[in-house]
Amino acid sequence: MRFFKATAILTDEKWIEDNNDHRIEREHIRQIAAKTYDYNQKRKDCGYTFVVDFEHEQIICGMIASDCRNTEKDICSFLRAIGMKVRDLGTKEITLSELSNMLSRADACDYISDDTEVLERFDLDRIRNRHCGIEYGENLIESCTDKKEQYAAAKKLLATETLLPELDRIYSGKIKSVATGHPVHYFVRTDDRETRKRLYGTLLKALYNAGRIKSRRYCYLDFRPGDRFSATAYDFLYKSCECGAVVVHYLAGDDSEDHEYANGEMETIATLCETMMKYRNRVLTVFCLPRACEKVKTLFFENLGSIGTVEIKEDLADAEKSAGYLRLLCKEQHIRPDKKLFSRLEADGTYLPDELRRMFEDWYNNKMKTVIFPQYRDIAVCREEATKKVARGTAYDDLQGMIGLNSAKEVIGKALDYYKLQRIYKDKGIKQDRPAMHMVFTGNPGTAKTTVARLFARIMKENGLLSKGHLVEVGRSDLVGKYVGWTAQIVKDKFKKAMGGVLFIDEAYSLVENREGLYGDEAINTIVQEMENRREDLVVIFAGYPKEMEEFLNKNPGLRSRVAFHVPFADYTAEELCLIAKHIGKSKGITITDKAITKLSALFETARQNDDFGNGRYVRNVIELSKMNQASRLIKMDPGKITEKELTVICEADIETPAVKTEPAKRKIGFGA
Repeated sequence: MRFFKATAILTDEKWIEDNNDHRIEREHIRQIAAKTYDYNQKRKDCGYTFVVDFEHEQIICGMIASDCRNTEKDICSFLRAIGMKVRDLGTKEITLSELSNMLSRADACDYISDDTEVLERFDLDRIRNRHCGIEYGENLIESCTDKKEQYAAAKKLLATETLLPELDRIYSGKIKSVATGHPVHYFVRTDDRETRKRLYGTLLKALYNAGRIKSRRYCYLDFRPGDRFSATAYDFLYKSCECGAVVVHYLAGDDSEDHEYANGEMETIATLCETMMKYRNRVLTVFCLPRACEKVKTLFFENLGSIGTVEIKEDLADAEKSAGYLRLLCKEQHIRPDKKLFSRLEADGTYLPDELRRMFEDWYNNKMKTVIFPQYRDIAVCREEATKKVARGTAYDDLQGMIGLNSAKEVIGKALDYYKLQRIYKDKGIKQDRPAMHMVFTGNPGTAKTTVARLFARIMKENGLLSKGHLVEVGRSDLVGKYVGWTAQIVKDKFKKAMGGVLFIDEAYSLVENREGLYGDEAINTIVQEMENRREDLVVIFAGYPKEMEEFLNKNPGLRSRVAFHVPFADYTAEELCLIAKHIGKSKGITITDKAITKLSALFETARQNDDFGNGRYVRNVIELSKMNQASRLIKMDPGKITEKELTVICEADIETPAVKTEPAKRKIGFGA
C-alpha cells in the first residue's frame, strides 16, 4: 500500500473565475464530493483518490494506492472523472501520517464526507489508533540512482564482507515492472544505533533503485523480549506496508552466557515471524539484532523455516584493515594522519567500525586543539575536569552526612568512580563491555538500606548516569501473579515503571523460598532477562539479610553474574545509635540531655545483642516512647509552671528500659539431664 500527494495547475479559467463567487464555490465542492464518492465506490478496494484543497490555480490531491500500478495514470483518471482540466501534474510518495493530515483537511473542506471512514476502509485506523499496542515510525527511502554512491557507503560503513556482495546481487538482476516477491529477507547485526540506520538505509535504497521494492515508504519499530502487543495491529501494519518494507529492531540483550529463555520471549519472536511469513512476498522485512545475540538469532531461524535470509553486519577489521579505514576517515576530513593515530591500534587486535570512529574522533579532536588551533592547547578537557571532582549533587552530600554506613559509602563511591571511568573508555575509543550497575544491599532491618537506595538513585541522576533517578520499591507480592503467565508481564511492567531509576527488590529470596518450580521461578527468569535488556538506564538493587541473600545468589548464577557491587550495611554501634537519637530529636525540635544519652547508650548496647534488633527503627521507637513518657511526666505538673524549655527536653527519667527477653530453659534428654 502506498500513499501519494499530487499537485497540478488548473487550465479551466472559467472554473477558476466562478470559484470567486462563494455560492458557486460551495456548489463546486458539493459536485466534487459527489463525483469523488462515485469514483471511489466503483474502484472498491483498489484505492482511494480525493481532492484535498485548492490554492489559487493549483489543485492538491491525495491518493491511497493498494497496489503497485501506475499512480499518475490513476490520478489523471480521477481528475477527468470529477471534471478537472489540468497541466503539469506532479506526484510524490508520502507517509501515512501525512496522508491522514490530508484526509482531515479534505474532510474539513467537505471534499469527502468522513476521513475516519476512509481509513477504516483500508484498516489504517487500526494502526493510527494510539491504543493499538504498538509504537512505530515511518520514513521514505532516499532517492538515489548512483550505484557508486551505494558502494561507497558500504565501504564507509566497513561492511565490505556482507553488504558489498549483496549489492552485487541486487544490481545484477533486471528491474521488474511488477513486484513478484522477495527471494530473501535480511538480518542486520550491529550494536551501534547510527550504524544500524545507515546499514539498512543503504540496503533499502539499493533495493528500491533495483525495483525489488516499489514503495519508498517503510515502517520501523522496536520490540523488547517478551513484549506484549496486539498481533492484529501488527498484522495491519504489515498490510499498510505492502510493496514496501518493515524494519524490526529486536532489543535483545547479550546472550553469550547460558540462560533460559522466558516463554514471553519465544512468544514475541514467534508472533513477529508468523506475521512476516504471511506477508513475505508482499513486504520486505529487515530484522535488526545486536551483534552478540547468536541464540536469539537461532530462535528467529527456527520460526522462519524455509525463508531465505541474508545477514548484513560490519567487518571485524584487523590492524591493517583498520588502518585503511582510519585513512579513509582522515581523507573525508581533509586531514593527514600521523603516527599517534595508528599507535592506538594493536598489532593483533580486531576492531569494529564504531570503535575506530570513536578512536578517530578522539584523535581528531586533539589534533584540532593542538595543531590546527594551537592557541587552545592549554584548555582543559571537560571530561578530565569532571573526573577530578567528587560526585556532584545534594544527594551525595546527604549520603555522606548520614551516620555510620562507612562500608556502604565506600562501595558506592567506588561504583561512581567506576561508571565515570567507563565514560572515559568510551570517549577514548577503548572497547569495554557495557557496565552493569546492579547491586546487592545486605544488612539487618533498620540499617537504612531503602534510604541509601533512594539517595543512590538521586546521586546517579545528579551525575548524569541515570535519566530520572526515582525509586520503585517492590516485594514478592508485587511481582508474583495470581495465575500462570501473569508473573512475567507483572515483572516487565515494574521494570518499565523503574526505567531511568532504581528498582529496589526487598527480600528477593522470598521469591523462591520453598516454592521451587512455581511462580517465583518465572519471576526470577524474567528479572534476569530484564536486567540484561534494560541495563543502560536502570539499576536493580536486591536487599535483604546477609545469609539469606548469599544463599539466594548461589541458587541463581544468572543473577550473581549480573550484580556488579555488593554493599554491606553493618549494624550500628551504640555510639552511632546515640547520634541517630540526637538527630531524630533535633528533627522533632527536641533536645536530649547528656544523662539521657548515657542511659540510651547502655540501653542500645543491651538491645544490640538481640537477634531481632531493629537498628534505626529501634531508635525511632525508643524516642517515640520517650516522648510519651515525657508527656505523662509533664501533664502531672502545674501547667502554669511548665517552661518552654521543659516542653522540648527529654531527660533521663523519660528513657524507659524495656524488659529483657528471657528464653525458657530447654529440657535436656539423656544422662546429663
